[in-house]
Amino acid sequence: MKISLVRLSTKDLATLAQRILNTIQSGKYPVISNHPLTATLQSSYAEYDEVYTKQIYSGKGKDVATADHERDVAYTSFKAFLDGYRKLQSAPHSQSAEDLYGIFKTFGLDLDRLSYSSQTAQMTKLIEALESPENQQKIALLAVNTAFTDMKTKHEDFEAQFADQAEANADLRNMTSASAIRKDLEKNLKTYLNLLTAMQDVPGWELLYNDTNELVKAAKNSEVKKKEEEPL
Repeated sequence: MKISLVRLSTKDLATLAQRILNTIQSGKYPVISNHPLTATLQSSYAEYDEVYTKQIYSGKGKDVATADHERDVAYTSFKAFLDGYRKLQSAPHSQSAEDLYGIFKTFGLDLDRLSYSSQTAQMTKLIEALESPENQQKIALLAVNTAFTDMKTKHEDFEAQFADQAEANADLRNMTSASAIRKDLEKNLKTYLNLLTAMQDVPGWELLYNDTNELVKAAKNSEVKKKEEEPL
């Protein structure tokens, strides 16, 4: 019963391991049902399956991008209002708009074009400046409290999403490497197959050996088929 496990695809290796475990757990083969190697094989397969069904990254990037877009819209809308209103010098409180727009200038008028981290740092400072009692009074005079609150809330939402993504990605990177987990499964499968080969002539082991050998042949055939389908 020979097979080069390293040449099997990720999916084919998982399929072979799962079929072998199903055979062991079927109850048809008492000689192997309580063997300690079966528990080891089950454990290594479970770990392999978990890693290969997870994404390398958390998949939260889309949520972060959406939160960033909403933050950008709130920022640019508030900025555009102040820019337009300050130019209407005959309008009431236009100077307040001029002053508030000046604060935007201080921290940058293109924050929505910066990297996540740079934008976050500058917007945090911008919001802190706008929260001063003097500037809050100007915001109230212009009746743009809602616009300010919306920008602040969207900024905080982005920070929460970004922190969540960073934590999730760190957790995935801290998992044992996929290659190491695959090697562990290959080693345990090989040990198991070698055991069956050594015991094939012992009464009670023949049927298990023959049935498992058919599973191995099927796995080898999938490898051959894959090669035949590869373009020259």
